[in-house]
Amino acid sequence: MPRNTPAFFAQAVASFAIALVAVTVGILMLPVDPWVRGFLSLGLLYTVTSAFTLAKCIRDKQEDSSVSKRVDQARLDKLITEHDPFKTT
Repeated sequence: MPRNTPAFFAQAVASFAIALVAVTVGILMLPVDPWVRGFLSLGLLYTVTSAFTLAKCIRDKQEDSSVSKRVDQARLDKLITEHDPFKTT
């Protein structure tokens, strides 16, 4: 199974942090009323938490399917190794 390198992980974390900081600063610098800033901040928070939840669900689904594929493959391998077409009973 291919794994992510530490550099890729660091890049992903840095990219997320930079994007989050940039949008937060943008919201704070807007020339609008505080309630508009609050609304945009809640929207940003909801988007971030939803993205984490979606990523977790996709990862869990992928892990579940890979485990069941490995179990099915192990069962098939066992059946093939135990099968002897020339065995007489």
